Amino acid sequence: MQDLKLWYQSKTIWGALVAVASSLLGLAGVHLGLDEQGDLADLLVGLGGSLGGLLALYGRISAKTGIVQRSRSE
Repeated sequence: MQDLKLWYQSKTIWGALVAVASSLLGLAGVHLGLDEQGDLADLLVGLGGSLGGLLALYGRISAKTGIVQRSRSE
């Protein structure tokens, strides 16, 4: 496994979380089919990536120090 990604970009993680949530909802009397579980996992992967990007933007905007770009001649 050479490629790396953040945890919230992993369909496996979100699929596992959806499976756990589905089981808990099943105990409460709400049942999700496999198609709904897959759709929910895909939605959460997209939301996770979007939230990660927004958090990165917020971090850069609210940072107290700037970014310096050095020239190649230094």
